[in-house]
Amino acid sequence: MISEEIKIPNSNLTIGGGKVFIIAEIGKNFIQTENNRPLTEYLKNAKELIGLAKEAGADAVKFQTHNLEDEQLDISVVSPHFKGADRYSWVKRNTEATPLEFWTEIKEYCDKLGILFFSTPMSRGAAKKLAQVGVDLWKIGSGDILDFVALDYLARSGKPIIISSGMSTLEETDKAVKFLKIRNAKTALLHCVSKYPCPASELRLSTMNFFKKRYNMPIGFSDHSISITPSVVAVALGAEIIEKHFSLDRGLWGSDHKASLTPSEFKELCQSVRLLESRVELKQKIAYSYKLNIFENEEKVLQDDEAVFRPYFRKSLMAARDLKAGEIIAPDMVYAMRPQCFAGGLPSEEYENIIGRKIAVDLKKYDPITKNVV
Repeated sequence: MISEEIKIPNSNLTIGGGKVFIIAEIGKNFIQTENNRPLTEYLKNAKELIGLAKEAGADAVKFQTHNLEDEQLDISVVSPHFKGADRYSWVKRNTEATPLEFWTEIKEYCDKLGILFFSTPMSRGAAKKLAQVGVDLWKIGSGDILDFVALDYLARSGKPIIISSGMSTLEETDKAVKFLKIRNAKTALLHCVSKYPCPASELRLSTMNFFKKRYNMPIGFSDHSISITPSVVAVALGAEIIEKHFSLDRGLWGSDHKASLTPSEFKELCQSVRLLESRVELKQKIAYSYKLNIFENEEKVLQDDEAVFRPYFRKSLMAARDLKAGEIIAPDMVYAMRPQCFAGGLPSEEYENIIGRKIAVDLKKYDPITKNVV
């Protein structure tokens, strides 16, 4: 089943409609050393990765954009998938490493090479930063699928949005899709298993078919394995988007290198995907073989190894500035911030339920917004 295509503004690219949209997820992989390096080195690394992604055949390169102020509370927590730094220090480093001039130069370089640039804003503040640079497509990662503060801002931009469904229940995925549909956002959904790297046997690719039957939108696959095979099988099963982490070397220092493809591997992936697009019988053969050999429930499932990330990556509602009792809550008065397990505020998906309500007590910036204070 082929979905209705989504046109990406200011480009000749589409999502859905029969052609697979291939994303080289550079993320933060331009950071390759434990010690801080100068901006010039980060730009050099990023441009090298962009050039190699273009050469490999990717349609787009995607980064991750941080804005410490409205993303991460100054609370010491370490994510299970990256022991190299506590989350506050890591987000702070990423924010400082990528000022507006970084994103402006990267966008200009992508335009020059003829490859689409976009990025995952890790907060509403990060999205506002990217809006200054000029992006025509948004991506929301699995950790932020319920960040309705950011999703509301992105939906109002009118640009297409891709969301990932890792570390989420079916109910939560439904909630995010409904939130965007009500706002008439052009949305695509990626099946994703939030393990880094993820064994191929645990990827549950048949969930894409469940999503295709449940949602009227393009469905794709965000692949955290270290093989091209799961992505190729996903395309055979009907994936219309493939997102894959991209690095020079899986041994480099950083959070995502270990779950990435190298340039030669990514080139092989792109060639295999394009071959399947032109060889319908081969696609059918691979899909048939997969269905014969894999017996699993198609339905969206939150796996135990994914659930461990939720306390660190889900967000709570916090005061975005000092607030006085009696003030009516407006969107710009609220942040959605990590880590939910220690923040103390209402879950970020309660955003709509507090907008327009009256503050009952004085709050300081970063105080939690709870039922008792509205």
